[in-house]
Amino acid sequence: MRAALFLTCLALAACDQAPDLGIDVSPALAGADYPALVPLDPLLATRTPVNDTTEATTRSLQARVAALQSRARALRARSVVDPATRARLRNGLR
Repeated sequence: MRAALFLTCLALAACDQAPDLGIDVSPALAGADYPALVPLDPLLATRTPVNDTTEATTRSLQARVAALQSRARALRARSVVDPATRARLRNGLR
């Protein structure tokens, strides 16, 4: 039953027309050749590196690092297992 319902829905979806995206292609563009393929390495070598690291970004990242390090220290300092459970575990292992 489910398979029949699925196939019916699939068939109905296949009957739908593709939406018009409103893209008009000029006759010159439709008849144009494909662009030439070029190697990527020379293109990447000519690009200028972007250095948008500002002082505000650096300060923000340093503050984040400090907060994460503080959180890691706090997690290392406290125990997940309370003392009563730890004692019970020790007694059970002996």
